[in-house]
Amino acid sequence: MVRHAQPTSPPSTPTAEQQFERALQSLRVLWAASGAARQEVRSAVNAYRQLIPTAAATNEMQTALEDSIAVLERLPDTAAERRQNVEKLANDLNAMRPRLGLVEGAVEKGVLNSAAGERRAGRQKPKPKDATTRPKRLPVDAAITELNGVGPKQTPLLEKLGITSIIDLLNLAPRRYVDYRNPIQIGTHLDYAGHVLVRGRVSDIREHRSSRGPTRVNMQLDDGTGVLHLTFFNPYIARSLREGEEIYAAGTVERQYGKLQMVSPEWDKIGGPNVTTDHLVPVYPLTKGLYQKNLRRFTRQALDSTRPNMVDWLADIRTFMDADVWSRMPKLEDAYEHLHYPPEVSAATAAHRRMTLENLILLQLGLVKRRQDVSAVPGIPFTIDQGKLDTFVSSLPFTLTGAQQRALDGILNDVAQPHAMTRLLQGDVGSGKTVVAAAVALMAMASGYQTAVMAPTEILAEQHFRNLTDQYQSLPEDQHRPRVTLLTGSTRAKARRETLTALVEGDVDLLVGTHALIQDDVEFSRLGLVIIDEQHRFGVRQRSQLVTKAHGVVPHLLSMTATPIPRTLNLVLYGDMDVSVIDERPPGRISIKTQRFVGRDRHRAYQRVREQVASGHQVFVICPLVEASDTSEAKAAVEEAKRLQSDVFPELRVDVLHGRMASKKKDEVMTAFRERQFDILVSTSVIEVGIDIPNATVMMIEGADQFGLSQLHQFRGRVGRAGDQSYCLLLADEVSPEGEIRLDTLVATDDGFKLAETDLELRGPGDFIGGTRQSGLPDLGFLANGFDSRLLAIARDTAEAVLNAHNDITYQHFPNLYPRYRQFWAGSITPDEGKS
Repeated sequence: MVRHAQPTSPPSTPTAEQQFERALQSLRVLWAASGAARQEVRSAVNAYRQLIPTAAATNEMQTALEDSIAVLERLPDTAAERRQNVEKLANDLNAMRPRLGLVEGAVEKGVLNSAAGERRAGRQKPKPKDATTRPKRLPVDAAITELNGVGPKQTPLLEKLGITSIIDLLNLAPRRYVDYRNPIQIGTHLDYAGHVLVRGRVSDIREHRSSRGPTRVNMQLDDGTGVLHLTFFNPYIARSLREGEEIYAAGTVERQYGKLQMVSPEWDKIGGPNVTTDHLVPVYPLTKGLYQKNLRRFTRQALDSTRPNMVDWLADIRTFMDADVWSRMPKLEDAYEHLHYPPEVSAATAAHRRMTLENLILLQLGLVKRRQDVSAVPGIPFTIDQGKLDTFVSSLPFTLTGAQQRALDGILNDVAQPHAMTRLLQGDVGSGKTVVAAAVALMAMASGYQTAVMAPTEILAEQHFRNLTDQYQSLPEDQHRPRVTLLTGSTRAKARRETLTALVEGDVDLLVGTHALIQDDVEFSRLGLVIIDEQHRFGVRQRSQLVTKAHGVVPHLLSMTATPIPRTLNLVLYGDMDVSVIDERPPGRISIKTQRFVGRDRHRAYQRVREQVASGHQVFVICPLVEASDTSEAKAAVEEAKRLQSDVFPELRVDVLHGRMASKKKDEVMTAFRERQFDILVSTSVIEVGIDIPNATVMMIEGADQFGLSQLHQFRGRVGRAGDQSYCLLLADEVSPEGEIRLDTLVATDDGFKLAETDLELRGPGDFIGGTRQSGLPDLGFLANGFDSRLLAIARDTAEAVLNAHNDITYQHFPNLYPRYRQFWAGSITPDEGKS
């Protein structure tokens, strides 16, 4: 009788738990092995590699496991040393178990288990009979699609909010909260400020359909003390409510035609599923197609699923933090719960403070690490020729201000050191940064080194070339004057070849240019100093490309900016470098008269323009802000130029400049304006910081109340460059209370640093931190709504304490901090990359 073999089912794919146990078992075998144990090492490496795709939900965990593989591949041959390393790997792997979303299982009895702190084998706890009643357990870094209800439709919407993982969702801070326990009575306050919640019965529901616009639904809300008019632009509302039903409505109250009203408020029926009196209800930022009820459901699910697996990475550095700070912080799981569903406002505030402090510590760890790396790099110690320096300073047609002298002294002290300088020179418009840079470049030449000055546009590069050349001309003829040369994209081929030859032969002391300086064929003989103007306009890699032109050495780096930064933000944006501030104006400079014109007063501003043009001067006009689109801004600028030319100044010559123009075209327009080929230049906000048009005496800003104080001050700085009385005219149709404060402040002071501080108070740091990833910083959106500067000091002190004790953030020393630190700096030029 022939027996047929029974068909076998295909082998099942090992689970994450099984792969994890295999990895642990491979370490036990390796620990017990004698000799070189090469076969056992290979088995352990393979077990780790098989664990990665099954258990590592994110790049963080994959990186940690790959680091362990690297340790395995470099194990010492001696058994005693190898066992110490294997015990450490077992410890690390066990510590990762909850972060991989795995429950702790039984392990075999052995010496390695005791060394790694594992519990002994024994009877396992019985599995719960009905696991479906418990929330799904997930690691915090799992993909957002692991949540129930997050499918193909919701995923791209969440991605628009920057949410791809559960931790991203947990860190999504609500814009505000609704407290259903404390509605305001409509009749008790006639003028409300901010966002309020009211409760009442709806009546007089009317639906207004229109062929030219959206359907409008109007109704009245009566709470017995007063009546509030509600307006919605969604016909669904009319079908969802019946007259007499009681609802909550949350929004901003306005007075329109003598009546109180709310437009498009958030609403819920009394007793509805979203109404609770146990805690405040979060109101999240949204994108089209995503609703509050969805996000609330997802955050609730995320909190419940991850709470058992939350690991407080701050505990890794607890010993480096102030004890009082640590004791006042809520626990991590409580902080996340109260960030989303706080019982009181005070709990939400404490949660926000903890989350902000966490991010500030991560930021400062990276910046302090960069600073330590830079200070360890050998540099070129310049010889300070005091005689040549004194001759140059005394030959200038003006006396350096105290702030200029302090900045120069600090920079010269840095360049005389045997390590590379990295310093930022901040100075308000017209404060005299260029002459300080010229003095430092002179010392570079006296020490036998060349200087490169890079500016973001050809116009600014040409301006620096002229100013530096003029300043060195003041040196006596018997002194060796620096040989200054200009190199831009417009430099003709023959002149370019001659410049490159002279540069490599050492016949150029100071090369001024644009991005053309970082091209491959630009070679220096002995580059020792790099000066970058408006450094935030360049990416980190562009700046580093110029630095690497100094073959075999690291040159000193001086960055300059004309954008005043509030002192409280310097540690955030420039915490990896020293900062010098020129906060004094040169004596004798005529103050710019700043005036505001609201509504029909604009005709007086137009008259001022005519008077100045009749006197032979020129005028800038800045268009009001429109949608965040280069195309729409360009269209607005072109239309404004046409309006001014045809309706207001038909007798004058008007041209236009906007962001959609090619760089070459922009330069052509600015050159024509400088050469007085037209009278009025209408521009969007692209008008260059530092542009010098000496004949321009009027800056007229339309919609001035829409701009921040710092930006208005930058616009104002484009005029008053030649000693003539100049004017800044602020035009607005209707001004909000906050806009009134900004305009009044600008009229009252011309101190850019004071204005920057006021702007920070009024608008938060959002305007200052825009584009930080381009500058080598991580996303600083968590700071956009402001922060307590005391938290910044705590974060800086903590970061310095950590890195004074340890040279780096490693997985071995900080197993929980390390992956969070790497994730925070992902996509930026990391501190590690900054070494090269």
